[in-house]
Amino acid sequence: MSALETTRLFLHVLAATIWVGGQLTLAALVPALRPLGGDVTRTAARQFRRVAWPAFAVLVATGVWNVAALTPDERARTGTLTVKLIAVVVSGVAAFAHERATSRRGLAVWGALAAVAALVALLYGVILAGDPS
Repeated sequence: MSALETTRLFLHVLAATIWVGGQLTLAALVPALRPLGGDVTRTAARQFRRVAWPAFAVLVATGVWNVAALTPDERARTGTLTVKLIAVVVSGVAAFAHERATSRRGLAVWGALAAVAALVALLYGVILAGDPS
């Protein structure tokens, strides 16, 4: 693996760690933060957004870079790649909708969908990385 490929993979995994891990961590912290007052939860979410969206942008950019680096034979694995790409889009759209939700139900539904889709994208990324065919 070349230095450039290592850099691409490192940036992609780092961004995924922030995007996926951050969502899960924030979801775990919200119940503990709620009793401290309404603004505490919003402040934590606002702070997370400052790193989450740049990480998502790095994920998309390095994801495009990853696909561009595939050989034609590797690109033939479109089923797995398509599922991953759909999950990435759903995660981003759901996270965006979560930020704009005004009800507790909307926050819960969009937040859960964003996190589950992010986990699916992560799973399919691991599958793609480990699939030699």
